[in-house]
Amino acid sequence: MACFGCFGCFKKRPNGAPEAERNSAPAASTGSTRTASSSIISRSDGSAATTGKQSSLSVASTASQKSIPALYEERAYKLRAFEFDELRNATNDFSRMNKIGEGGFGRVYKGYIKNPNEKGGRMPVAIKKLNQKGLQGHKQWLAEVQFLAVFEHPNLVKLIGYCAKDSEIGIERLLVYEFMPNKSLEDHLFNRAYPPLTWNLRLQIALGVAQGLAYLHDGEVQVIYRDFKASNVLLDKEFKPKLSDFGLAREGPTAGHTHVTTAVVGTYGYAAPDYIETGHLTVKSDVWSFGVVLYEILAGRRSLERNRPPNEQRLLDWVKQFPVETRKFSMIIDPRLRSDFSLQAAREIAKLANSCLVKNPKERPTMSEVVECLRRAIQMEPSKPPAANSNRTRTVAVSSRG
Repeated sequence: MACFGCFGCFKKRPNGAPEAERNSAPAASTGSTRTASSSIISRSDGSAATTGKQSSLSVASTASQKSIPALYEERAYKLRAFEFDELRNATNDFSRMNKIGEGGFGRVYKGYIKNPNEKGGRMPVAIKKLNQKGLQGHKQWLAEVQFLAVFEHPNLVKLIGYCAKDSEIGIERLLVYEFMPNKSLEDHLFNRAYPPLTWNLRLQIALGVAQGLAYLHDGEVQVIYRDFKASNVLLDKEFKPKLSDFGLAREGPTAGHTHVTTAVVGTYGYAAPDYIETGHLTVKSDVWSFGVVLYEILAGRRSLERNRPPNEQRLLDWVKQFPVETRKFSMIIDPRLRSDFSLQAAREIAKLANSCLVKNPKERPTMSEVVECLRRAIQMEPSKPPAANSNRTRTVAVSSRG
Protein backbone atom coordinates (compact mmCIF):
# COMPACT_ATOMS: atom_id res chain seq x y z
CA MET A 1 0.00 0.00 0.00
CA ALA A 2 1.11 3.46 -0.72
CA CYS A 3 2.60 5.52 2.07
CA PHE A 4 2.00 9.25 2.29
CA GLY A 5 4.02 12.14 3.57
CA CYS A 6 6.99 9.94 4.37
CA PHE A 7 9.52 12.34 2.94
CA GLY A 8 8.55 14.90 5.55
CA CYS A 9 9.83 12.61 8.29
CA PHE A 10 13.42 12.34 7.15
CA LYS A 11 15.27 15.34 8.46
CA LYS A 12 18.97 15.57 9.07
CA ARG A 13 20.24 14.81 12.53
CA PRO A 14 21.00 17.87 14.66
CA ASN A 15 24.56 19.11 14.50
CA GLY A 16 26.67 17.35 17.03
CA ALA A 17 24.32 14.39 17.38
CA PRO A 18 26.56 11.34 17.71
CA GLU A 19 26.52 8.75 14.92
CA ALA A 20 26.68 5.03 15.45
CA GLU A 21 30.18 3.61 15.40
CA ARG A 22 31.08 0.28 14.00
CA ASN A 23 30.32 -2.54 16.45
CA SER A 24 29.58 -0.17 19.29
CA ALA A 25 26.24 0.67 20.80
CA PRO A 26 24.43 3.22 18.60
CA ALA A 27 24.46 6.57 20.32
CA ALA A 28 21.18 7.82 21.70
CA SER A 29 19.84 10.92 20.05
CA THR A 30 19.90 14.17 21.92
CA GLY A 31 17.22 14.75 24.53
CA SER A 32 14.37 17.25 24.61
CA THR A 33 15.08 20.91 25.28
CA ARG A 34 12.66 23.64 26.37
CA THR A 35 12.87 27.29 25.45
CA ALA A 36 11.77 29.75 28.13
CA SER A 37 9.46 31.73 25.85
CA SER A 38 7.65 28.86 24.12
CA SER A 39 5.18 26.12 25.01
CA ILE A 40 6.66 23.86 22.33
CA ILE A 41 9.22 21.27 23.36
CA SER A 42 11.64 20.48 20.54
CA ARG A 43 12.48 16.82 20.15
CA SER A 44 15.30 15.07 18.40
CA ASP A 45 12.89 13.31 16.02
CA GLY A 46 11.65 16.59 14.58
CA SER A 47 8.35 16.39 16.45
CA ALA A 48 7.07 18.59 19.25
CA ALA A 49 5.04 18.01 22.38
CA THR A 50 2.36 20.66 22.83
CA THR A 51 1.07 21.81 26.17
CA GLY A 52 -2.58 21.61 27.07
CA LYS A 53 -5.05 20.68 29.78
CA GLN A 54 -5.06 17.17 31.14
CA SER A 55 -7.49 15.00 29.16
CA SER A 56 -8.09 11.43 28.14
CA LEU A 57 -6.89 12.28 24.63
CA SER A 58 -3.29 11.39 25.27
CA VAL A 59 -1.55 12.53 28.41
CA ALA A 60 1.68 10.69 28.98
CA SER A 61 2.29 8.62 32.06
CA THR A 62 4.20 10.38 34.78
CA ALA A 63 5.54 7.12 36.15
CA SER A 64 8.99 7.91 34.82
CA GLN A 65 10.65 11.13 33.76
CA LYS A 66 13.31 9.30 31.79
CA SER A 67 13.26 9.51 28.01
CA ILE A 68 13.76 6.60 25.66
CA PRO A 69 17.32 7.69 24.78
CA ALA A 70 18.15 7.78 28.51
CA LEU A 71 16.66 4.34 29.08
CA TYR A 72 18.48 3.07 26.02
CA GLU A 73 21.81 4.08 27.50
CA GLU A 74 20.99 1.88 30.50
CA ARG A 75 19.84 -1.14 28.49
CA ALA A 76 21.91 -1.15 25.31
CA TYR A 77 24.14 -3.84 26.81
CA LYS A 78 21.38 -6.37 26.11
CA LEU A 79 21.93 -6.08 22.37
CA ARG A 80 24.69 -7.88 20.53
CA ALA A 81 26.96 -5.88 18.19
CA PHE A 82 27.62 -8.01 15.12
CA GLU A 83 30.52 -7.83 12.70
CA PHE A 84 29.41 -7.19 9.14
CA ASP A 85 31.32 -10.22 7.89
CA GLU A 86 29.51 -12.41 10.42
CA LEU A 87 26.14 -11.41 9.02
CA ARG A 88 27.34 -11.71 5.47
CA ASN A 89 28.43 -15.27 6.17
CA ALA A 90 25.17 -15.99 8.00
CA THR A 91 23.19 -15.13 4.85
CA ASN A 92 25.55 -16.70 2.31
CA ASP A 93 26.68 -13.25 1.20
CA PHE A 94 23.10 -11.94 1.26
CA SER A 95 22.08 -14.49 -1.31
CA ARG A 96 18.79 -14.17 -3.15
CA MET A 97 18.05 -17.68 -1.98
CA ASN A 98 18.06 -16.35 1.60
CA LYS A 99 15.84 -13.35 0.88
CA ILE A 100 12.52 -13.60 2.71
CA GLY A 101 11.10 -10.09 2.45
CA GLU A 102 11.57 -6.54 1.25
CA GLY A 103 10.22 -3.15 2.28
CA GLY A 104 11.02 0.52 2.65
CA PHE A 105 13.97 -0.18 4.94
CA GLY A 106 15.55 -2.70 2.59
CA ARG A 107 15.71 -6.44 2.20
CA VAL A 108 15.24 -9.10 4.84
CA TYR A 109 17.25 -12.32 4.82
CA LYS A 110 17.09 -15.53 6.76
CA GLY A 111 20.40 -16.45 8.32
CA TYR A 112 21.96 -18.62 10.98
CA ILE A 113 24.12 -17.38 13.84
CA LYS A 114 25.73 -19.07 16.81
CA ASN A 115 23.29 -19.84 19.59
CA PRO A 116 24.75 -18.35 22.81
CA ASN A 117 22.67 -20.76 24.87
CA GLU A 118 23.65 -23.90 23.02
CA LYS A 119 27.28 -24.93 22.62
CA GLY A 120 28.06 -25.54 18.97
CA GLY A 121 24.47 -24.88 17.97
CA ARG A 122 23.07 -22.37 15.52
CA MET A 123 19.81 -20.46 15.54
CA PRO A 124 17.76 -18.97 12.70
CA VAL A 125 17.41 -15.19 12.59
CA ALA A 126 15.91 -12.56 10.32
CA ILE A 127 18.39 -9.91 9.17
CA LYS A 128 17.23 -6.54 7.82
CA LYS A 129 19.77 -4.82 5.59
CA LEU A 130 19.39 -1.11 4.96
CA ASN A 131 18.82 -0.06 1.37
CA GLN A 132 21.44 2.66 0.99
CA LYS A 133 19.38 4.34 -1.74
CA GLY A 134 16.06 4.12 0.12
CA LEU A 135 14.14 6.80 2.03
CA GLN A 136 14.29 4.96 5.33
CA GLY A 137 17.81 5.45 6.55
CA HIS A 138 19.90 5.75 9.67
CA LYS A 139 17.20 7.61 11.59
CA GLN A 140 14.68 4.78 11.44
CA TRP A 141 17.38 2.17 11.95
CA LEU A 142 18.37 3.97 15.16
CA ALA A 143 14.73 4.25 16.24
CA GLU A 144 14.30 0.48 15.95
CA VAL A 145 17.47 -0.17 17.94
CA GLN A 146 16.46 2.20 20.72
CA PHE A 147 12.83 1.16 21.08
CA LEU A 148 13.47 -2.58 20.99
CA ALA A 149 16.41 -2.30 23.40
CA VAL A 150 14.21 -0.50 25.91
CA PHE A 151 10.91 -2.36 25.56
CA GLU A 152 10.40 -6.10 26.03
CA HIS A 153 7.05 -7.85 25.89
CA PRO A 154 5.76 -11.22 24.65
CA ASN A 155 3.88 -9.38 21.88
CA LEU A 156 6.84 -7.34 20.60
CA VAL A 157 9.36 -8.88 18.23
CA LYS A 158 12.73 -9.44 19.88
CA LEU A 159 15.75 -7.57 18.54
CA ILE A 160 18.88 -9.66 19.05
CA GLY A 161 21.42 -7.14 17.84
CA TYR A 162 22.62 -4.78 15.14
CA CYS A 163 25.53 -3.94 12.87
CA ALA A 164 26.79 -0.48 11.97
CA LYS A 165 29.74 -0.24 9.61
CA ASP A 166 31.02 2.95 7.99
CA SER A 167 33.56 2.87 5.19
CA GLU A 168 34.66 4.81 2.12
CA ILE A 169 32.31 2.67 0.05
CA GLY A 170 29.30 3.64 2.15
CA ILE A 171 27.44 2.81 5.31
CA GLU A 172 26.02 -0.54 6.32
CA ARG A 173 23.15 -0.68 8.79
CA LEU A 174 21.62 -4.03 9.74
CA LEU A 175 19.21 -5.34 12.36
CA VAL A 176 19.06 -8.93 13.63
CA TYR A 177 15.70 -10.22 14.90
CA GLU A 178 14.29 -13.45 16.21
CA PHE A 179 13.03 -15.56 13.32
CA MET A 180 9.24 -15.65 12.92
CA PRO A 181 8.34 -18.80 11.00
CA ASN A 182 4.73 -17.91 10.13
CA LYS A 183 5.29 -14.58 8.43
CA SER A 184 2.63 -11.87 8.95
CA LEU A 185 -1.05 -11.50 9.74
CA GLU A 186 -1.43 -9.83 6.35
CA ASP A 187 -0.28 -12.99 4.58
CA HIS A 188 -2.72 -15.23 6.42
CA LEU A 189 -5.69 -12.89 6.03
CA PHE A 190 -5.32 -11.93 2.39
CA ASN A 191 -3.10 -14.45 0.61
CA ARG A 192 -5.30 -17.28 -0.62
CA ALA A 193 -2.26 -19.56 -0.81
CA TYR A 194 -2.56 -19.88 2.98
CA PRO A 195 -5.33 -21.78 4.77
CA PRO A 196 -7.79 -19.43 6.50
CA LEU A 197 -7.13 -18.49 10.10
CA THR A 198 -9.69 -20.07 12.40
CA TRP A 199 -12.13 -17.82 14.27
CA ASN A 200 -10.60 -18.49 17.67
CA LEU A 201 -7.10 -17.89 16.35
CA ARG A 202 -8.16 -14.56 14.84
CA LEU A 203 -9.43 -13.41 18.21
CA GLN A 204 -6.28 -14.60 19.97
CA ILE A 205 -4.13 -12.68 17.49
CA ALA A 206 -6.25 -9.53 17.96
CA LEU A 207 -5.93 -9.89 21.74
CA GLY A 208 -2.17 -10.38 21.55
CA VAL A 209 -1.47 -7.28 19.48
CA ALA A 210 -3.89 -5.26 21.63
CA GLN A 211 -1.84 -6.29 24.67
CA GLY A 212 1.34 -5.23 22.87
CA LEU A 213 -0.08 -1.79 22.06
CA ALA A 214 -1.44 -1.38 25.59
CA TYR A 215 2.04 -2.15 26.94
CA LEU A 216 3.55 0.57 24.74
CA HIS A 217 0.87 3.12 25.67
CA ASP A 218 0.90 2.49 29.41
CA GLY A 219 4.57 1.74 30.07
CA GLU A 220 7.22 3.68 31.92
CA VAL A 221 7.58 5.87 28.83
CA GLN A 222 4.57 6.22 26.56
CA VAL A 223 5.15 5.08 22.99
CA ILE A 224 2.92 5.76 19.99
CA TYR A 225 3.44 2.99 17.45
CA ARG A 226 2.12 5.09 14.53
CA ASP A 227 2.14 2.41 11.82
CA PHE A 228 -0.16 -0.35 13.04
CA LYS A 229 -1.33 -2.61 10.21
CA ALA A 230 -1.62 -6.32 9.47
CA SER A 231 1.75 -6.51 7.69
CA ASN A 232 3.51 -5.33 10.87
CA VAL A 233 1.99 -8.15 12.96
CA LEU A 234 4.32 -11.15 12.78
CA LEU A 235 3.42 -14.69 13.84
CA ASP A 236 5.72 -17.13 15.62
CA LYS A 237 5.64 -20.91 15.28
CA GLU A 238 2.57 -21.10 17.51
CA PHE A 239 0.89 -18.14 15.78
CA LYS A 240 1.49 -15.84 18.73
CA PRO A 241 1.44 -12.27 17.31
CA LYS A 242 4.27 -9.80 17.75
CA LEU A 243 4.51 -6.15 16.71
CA SER A 244 7.44 -5.39 14.43
CA ASP A 245 8.91 -2.45 12.52
CA PHE A 246 9.34 0.40 15.02
CA GLY A 247 10.94 2.79 12.54
CA LEU A 248 8.01 5.22 12.72
CA ALA A 249 7.29 4.84 16.45
CA ARG A 250 7.51 7.99 18.54
CA GLU A 251 7.81 8.77 22.22
CA GLY A 252 4.51 10.14 23.49
CA PRO A 253 3.95 13.62 24.92
CA THR A 254 5.64 14.49 28.17
CA ALA A 255 3.60 15.00 31.34
CA GLY A 256 1.14 17.86 31.05
CA HIS A 257 1.04 17.73 27.26
CA THR A 258 -1.80 16.30 25.20
CA HIS A 259 -0.14 15.34 21.92
CA VAL A 260 2.99 15.32 19.81
CA THR A 261 2.98 17.47 16.68
CA THR A 262 4.91 15.78 13.90
CA ALA A 263 5.01 15.18 10.16
CA VAL A 264 2.17 12.95 8.99
CA VAL A 265 3.52 9.56 8.01
CA GLY A 266 2.05 6.10 7.88
CA THR A 267 0.13 3.88 5.50
CA TYR A 268 -2.95 5.08 3.64
CA GLY A 269 -6.11 3.46 4.96
CA TYR A 270 -4.82 2.99 8.51
CA ALA A 271 -3.91 6.48 9.78
CA ALA A 272 -6.46 8.30 11.94
CA PRO A 273 -8.19 11.21 10.16
CA ASP A 274 -7.54 13.60 13.06
CA TYR A 275 -3.80 12.86 12.79
CA ILE A 276 -3.85 13.38 9.01
CA GLU A 277 -5.70 16.68 9.33
CA THR A 278 -3.73 18.22 12.21
CA GLY A 279 -0.45 16.35 12.60
CA HIS A 280 -1.39 15.85 16.26
CA LEU A 281 -0.19 12.39 17.23
CA THR A 282 -1.66 10.60 20.27
CA VAL A 283 -2.12 7.03 21.46
CA LYS A 284 -5.68 7.33 20.16
CA SER A 285 -4.16 7.43 16.68
CA ASP A 286 -3.06 3.83 17.26
CA VAL A 287 -6.54 2.96 18.52
CA TRP A 288 -8.06 4.07 15.20
CA SER A 289 -5.59 1.92 13.27
CA PHE A 290 -6.45 -1.03 15.50
CA GLY A 291 -10.14 -0.57 14.64
CA VAL A 292 -9.30 -0.80 10.94
CA VAL A 293 -7.38 -4.04 11.45
CA LEU A 294 -10.21 -5.49 13.55
CA TYR A 295 -12.50 -5.13 10.55
CA GLU A 296 -9.85 -6.69 8.33
CA ILE A 297 -9.77 -9.67 10.69
CA LEU A 298 -13.56 -9.98 10.61
CA ALA A 299 -13.98 -9.54 6.86
CA GLY A 300 -10.79 -11.00 5.44
CA ARG A 301 -10.50 -7.86 3.29
CA ARG A 302 -7.84 -5.16 3.09
CA SER A 303 -8.69 -1.63 4.16
CA LEU A 304 -8.45 -0.61 0.51
CA GLU A 305 -8.94 -2.91 -2.48
CA ARG A 306 -9.14 -1.01 -5.76
CA ASN A 307 -9.96 -4.13 -7.77
CA ARG A 308 -13.43 -4.37 -6.19
CA PRO A 309 -16.59 -2.51 -7.29
CA PRO A 310 -16.53 1.20 -6.31
CA ASN A 311 -18.89 0.76 -3.33
CA GLU A 312 -16.73 -2.06 -1.94
CA GLN A 313 -13.23 -0.65 -2.37
CA ARG A 314 -12.98 1.07 1.02
CA LEU A 315 -13.54 -1.44 3.80
CA LEU A 316 -14.82 1.07 6.36
CA ASP A 317 -17.41 2.42 3.92
CA TRP A 318 -18.49 -1.05 2.82
CA VAL A 319 -19.13 -2.42 6.33
CA LYS A 320 -21.48 0.51 7.03
CA GLN A 321 -23.95 -1.12 4.62
CA PHE A 322 -24.31 -3.99 7.12
CA PRO A 323 -25.08 -2.51 10.56
CA VAL A 324 -24.10 -4.58 13.57
CA GLU A 325 -27.62 -5.21 14.90
CA THR A 326 -29.18 -6.17 11.56
CA ARG A 327 -29.57 -9.57 9.96
CA LYS A 328 -27.36 -8.39 7.11
CA PHE A 329 -24.38 -8.04 9.46
CA SER A 330 -23.13 -11.58 8.85
CA MET A 331 -22.50 -10.58 5.21
CA ILE A 332 -19.25 -8.89 6.25
CA ILE A 333 -17.74 -12.01 7.83
CA ASP A 334 -14.90 -13.64 5.89
CA PRO A 335 -16.65 -16.30 3.75
CA ARG A 336 -13.69 -18.63 4.25
CA LEU A 337 -14.84 -19.05 7.86
CA ARG A 338 -18.14 -20.51 6.58
CA SER A 339 -20.23 -20.99 9.72
CA ASP A 340 -17.31 -21.69 12.05
CA PHE A 341 -17.59 -18.51 14.12
CA SER A 342 -19.67 -17.02 16.91
CA LEU A 343 -22.10 -14.45 15.52
CA GLN A 344 -22.57 -12.96 18.99
CA ALA A 345 -18.82 -12.52 19.43
CA ALA A 346 -18.52 -11.13 15.89
CA ARG A 347 -21.11 -8.47 16.73
CA GLU A 348 -19.18 -7.52 19.87
CA ILE A 349 -15.94 -7.29 17.89
CA ALA A 350 -17.63 -5.04 15.30
CA LYS A 351 -19.01 -2.81 18.06
CA LEU A 352 -15.52 -2.58 19.52
CA ALA A 353 -14.09 -1.69 16.11
CA ASN A 354 -16.73 1.01 15.71
CA SER A 355 -15.80 2.51 19.08
CA CYS A 356 -12.16 2.63 17.97
CA LEU A 357 -13.22 4.42 14.77
CA VAL A 358 -15.27 7.27 16.21
CA LYS A 359 -14.33 10.67 14.80
CA ASN A 360 -13.58 12.31 18.14
CA PRO A 361 -10.36 10.73 19.46
CA LYS A 362 -11.33 11.55 23.06
CA GLU A 363 -14.25 9.14 22.75
CA ARG A 364 -12.16 6.20 21.55
CA PRO A 365 -11.32 3.53 24.15
CA THR A 366 -7.84 3.03 25.52
CA MET A 367 -5.99 -0.07 24.40
CA SER A 368 -6.32 -1.46 27.94
CA GLU A 369 -10.09 -1.18 27.57
CA VAL A 370 -9.85 -2.84 24.16
CA VAL A 371 -7.98 -5.75 25.74
CA GLU A 372 -10.78 -6.31 28.25
CA CYS A 373 -13.44 -6.20 25.54
CA LEU A 374 -11.57 -8.77 23.47
CA ARG A 375 -11.20 -11.07 26.46
CA ARG A 376 -14.96 -10.98 26.98
CA ALA A 377 -15.59 -11.75 23.31
CA ILE A 378 -13.26 -14.75 23.43
CA GLN A 379 -15.14 -16.11 26.45
CA MET A 380 -18.41 -16.16 24.53
CA GLU A 381 -17.61 -19.57 23.12
CA PRO A 382 -15.34 -22.49 24.05
CA SER A 383 -11.77 -22.15 22.81
CA LYS A 384 -11.20 -24.58 19.96
CA PRO A 385 -7.63 -25.40 18.93
CA PRO A 386 -6.99 -25.13 15.17
CA ALA A 387 -6.91 -28.33 13.19
CA ALA A 388 -3.48 -29.80 12.71
CA ASN A 389 -3.35 -28.73 9.08
CA SER A 390 -5.49 -25.58 9.20
CA ASN A 391 -2.68 -23.17 10.02
CA ARG A 392 0.46 -25.12 9.40
CA THR A 393 3.84 -23.64 10.11
CA ARG A 394 5.70 -22.44 7.06
CA THR A 395 9.35 -21.67 6.63
CA VAL A 396 8.89 -17.97 6.05
CA ALA A 397 9.98 -15.07 8.14
CA VAL A 398 9.98 -11.47 9.28
CA SER A 399 8.13 -9.22 6.86
CA SER A 400 9.68 -5.78 6.33
CA ARG A 401 6.92 -4.33 4.20
CA GLY A 402 5.82 -0.78 4.88
